[in-house]
Amino acid sequence: MSAMNPVIVRVRGSQRDDSGEENTIESMAVGRHSVKNGKHYVLYEDALLDEKVKTSTVLKFSSEEVVILRKGGVHQEMRFREGAETSSTYRTPYGDLKLSIRTSRLRVSLGLLDNRIEAEYDIAIDGQYQSSNTLQVQISNDKKQND
Repeated sequence: MSAMNPVIVRVRGSQRDDSGEENTIESMAVGRHSVKNGKHYVLYEDALLDEKVKTSTVLKFSSEEVVILRKGGVHQEMRFREGAETSSTYRTPYGDLKLSIRTSRLRVSLGLLDNRIEAEYDIAIDGQYQSSNTLQVQISNDKKQND
């Protein structure tokens, strides 16, 4: 694996439910980025799901697929492949849920100092449609940490 380089991770997620109500969440974190066997890895702490509990998050991505792994207050795996439906178990302190993600659009832009991920997808929990979602992730070289 290449050296772990400091990065700034900006995440913006929006979801729209059946009634048309839309919620948007934005977060920013400092993380570490590396590349191994053509796949990019970004590790960071995320307080997005629960402000009181930090969640370790790993983004693993290439031009064809994005995987988000979260461990801490929850255990979650989200896998995005354009045109595909993927399933995983979403583990919470209150019980497990079957999570299905159908990705309609996935764009991954790989650069020397900047990587961008954009996904459009639908989520179903235990077979029931929940929402239509967009995800935007920007991973930028942390210039302050590299000086």
